[in-house]
Amino acid sequence: MDTRKENRSKKQIFWQIVAIILLNAMVITAIGFVYENTQTLSSLGSRGQEVRQIQQKLRSLGLYNGSVDGVYGTATQKAVRQFQKNCGITADGIAGPKTLLYLGLGSGSSSSTNGYSSNDIYLLAKVIAAEARGESYTGQVAVGAVVLNRVQHSSFPDSISGVVYQAGAFSAVRDSNWNVAPNDTSRKAARDAINGWDPTGGAIYYYNPAKTSNRWIRTRPVVTTIGKHVFCK
Repeated sequence: MDTRKENRSKKQIFWQIVAIILLNAMVITAIGFVYENTQTLSSLGSRGQEVRQIQQKLRSLGLYNGSVDGVYGTATQKAVRQFQKNCGITADGIAGPKTLLYLGLGSGSSSSTNGYSSNDIYLLAKVIAAEARGESYTGQVAVGAVVLNRVQHSSFPDSISGVVYQAGAFSAVRDSNWNVAPNDTSRKAARDAINGWDPTGGAIYYYNPAKTSNRWIRTRPVVTTIGKHVFCK
């Protein structure tokens, strides 16, 4: 065989192999992209069980009045956008990983402690970290206990996310530090509260007398004072 022809043949085979490898890599990447987005993103036009869970959660928060049908329509999109605005995160109407986390539907939500998911614990820890900065450990657990007492109280939403994001409930949700991840201490305090430690004796409200001008809160029956917070019913 002519040496030049043989070299050309080898080059053709080499580039064919390279093309096949590149094509396979592109296909794998595309499949991974589609899989990732179908698993972690719900948006207008999406359908399925995750959408139903989103709708159910939004309904429990009073943001969605439509059918829990698993169809991500304009009403669901609008409700998601309002929830995102309430949380202070990007209000794009897409239920991505961060929105699902805030809803208590993100990764790891299946594992639970006393009926609360890992995302519930994380959200409770965020509230503790934001609301009880500078307080003693007992004071941090106390803030978590108030949230849980509200979950069990008939006058409040029946989920941690519902209580936390209830309009006007916690100013820390709008705080610039809200997006800071909770530290180990606040996470431990959240778990202690969920495991039943309630230093407040059943309180459903608390306030800092040095900072609040709300007259109504000062009329509530005081249960105890821990650090700078007065806890009441």
